[in-house]
Amino acid sequence: MDKNTFTGLFLIMAIIAGSIYFLKPSDAELKKERLVQQQDSLKKAGLAKASTPAAAKADTANGKPTVADSATLRSPFGAASIGSEKLVTLENKDLIVKLSTRGGKVASVELKNFKTFDKKPLVLFSGPQTHFGLVFSAGEKKINTDEYYFTSTAPELKVAENDSASVTLRLSYSATQYIDYVYSLKGTGYKLGLTIKPTGLDGVINNSSSVNLNWAASLHKQEKDIKQERQYSTVYYYNTENHDDYLSVSKDDQKEISDKKMVWVAFKQHFFSNVLISKGGISKSNLAVSTDVTDSADVKQMKADLTIARATDGTVPLEFYFGPNRYSTLKAQGNDLQKLVDLGWGPLKYINQFAVLPVFNFLKQFNWNYGLIILALTIVLKLVLSPLTYKSYLSMAKMRVLKPEMDEIKTKVGEDNPTLLQQEYLKLYKKAGVNPLGGCLPLLIQMPIVIAFFRFFPSLFELRGESFLWMHDLSTYDAVVTFPNIPLIGDHISLMCLLMTISTLIYTYFNNQISGATGQMKYIGYITPIIFLATLNSYPSGLNYYYFLANMLTFLQQYLIKFMVDDKKIHAQIQENKKKPDDPKKKKSGFGARMEEMMRQQQAQAAKKK
Repeated sequence: MDKNTFTGLFLIMAIIAGSIYFLKPSDAELKKERLVQQQDSLKKAGLAKASTPAAAKADTANGKPTVADSATLRSPFGAASIGSEKLVTLENKDLIVKLSTRGGKVASVELKNFKTFDKKPLVLFSGPQTHFGLVFSAGEKKINTDEYYFTSTAPELKVAENDSASVTLRLSYSATQYIDYVYSLKGTGYKLGLTIKPTGLDGVINNSSSVNLNWAASLHKQEKDIKQERQYSTVYYYNTENHDDYLSVSKDDQKEISDKKMVWVAFKQHFFSNVLISKGGISKSNLAVSTDVTDSADVKQMKADLTIARATDGTVPLEFYFGPNRYSTLKAQGNDLQKLVDLGWGPLKYINQFAVLPVFNFLKQFNWNYGLIILALTIVLKLVLSPLTYKSYLSMAKMRVLKPEMDEIKTKVGEDNPTLLQQEYLKLYKKAGVNPLGGCLPLLIQMPIVIAFFRFFPSLFELRGESFLWMHDLSTYDAVVTFPNIPLIGDHISLMCLLMTISTLIYTYFNNQISGATGQMKYIGYITPIIFLATLNSYPSGLNYYYFLANMLTFLQQYLIKFMVDDKKIHAQIQENKKKPDDPKKKKSGFGARMEEMMRQQQAQAAKKK
């Protein structure tokens, strides 16, 4: 066989092999062919004449047609087990809600007034991972309405701004026995009403004063940084005792609650939420959140199995909220939905709720750019804290003036006896009338406010999509450089975070000059800004912008205070204080008393060892 013949045969074999591989029918096509064969056999047997027009149904979960057998058709709700999915559109000024006739559920929700970070329509959830169904026993059969087909009273419903309307989706057992899902929508707002009305089914459905409801959704990515978005997304819930709680935000979590009645359950994302509100209360629930989602672009999968009380007339009145996590908007909905906004824990929550948020809302009324609002907010904060800043600066100045005398004591006593050295320092502080902690205490008092802002800005919906200077979105990081992922830092450098870090290093340098820090204490302060760079690099640029402004205003404050504090006068005052005789009636400070007692105990222990 010559070379040309061999090459020709090889190409023919390659073409045949490629044709077999690329032209072979897919699994879906093979199943479709089998389905057609099954339908033909059913038609021949006379079983295809069901009450619905077609014996085949489109399976919402996988998009592939299936067929109900005769046993299924004769079972409870059997006629509703076959059909084709249709979408019913409800629309008002703020929402586009699509209802599916398969399950009668809310299949997707689009918020008309918002976009994703890449300017696409903002759809909260959609797709086969969305489930909503009543679970009950009809005779000996377990029914989940999410698997059955409803009929709708209208194909679509568009509600005018000052109007309200409703549409009914019905799951039929017979002409006089059915379950209605009545969806109601106002012309404006983010709420969708749902009343579940069973009719004539007391003999079919096992009687109960409550219903079991399964709800699940896989929430779509809306923001630039999905990792950050996942850190603020989980299942929240709120009970009748005005207590809110949530599942873990950092790992997969599951929780069963039966000891307290709940008002609502929310599938919360960073800036948007899907809330189910029960007017009769939720007596039992099994909640779960997972990052193991089918679509890697989705944020998290959330599930809620709920036991909900029925009203006296047998209906189940519910309400959905599909909307932004804006504090004012949530609060206007009632039922304390504003608790979905994470303002921090303990005192941080109260600082943000009763101090920072009111000031922010006041400044917002001027319709300034949000960068200017943050600047004004920082100025107000610095003015309020200026007395503490002055006290801290004055105390550090006193310690700086005392440093030469402290060095003399250190030279005289030596470093071999730290207990005696501290005693001598305390005597000097006492004579000079100086509190060694005077510079630290004002800073410690300010720390809760600084940490409160750390929780406030990342949760602030108003910053979403707002630009200032080079920052295109104050609610996320402003990457100036991107690179392959590096542990701790990530895959980018945020310019505002970098500026904040540099300003903090400069602040530390000048602070050391004021306090006269030496030795290890001089360098410890430089470690914190480096930690900030690694920690805050992926945090909102609005937060780093605030910290940067705070550093700049602190420089300005210290510059102005410097003209008010004269080291020579402080030194003269300290010398006057040292000349004054000790007042035996003067009560020692708690700190001084504890330090002296500690020194006495250390001396006693040292004496015993000798």
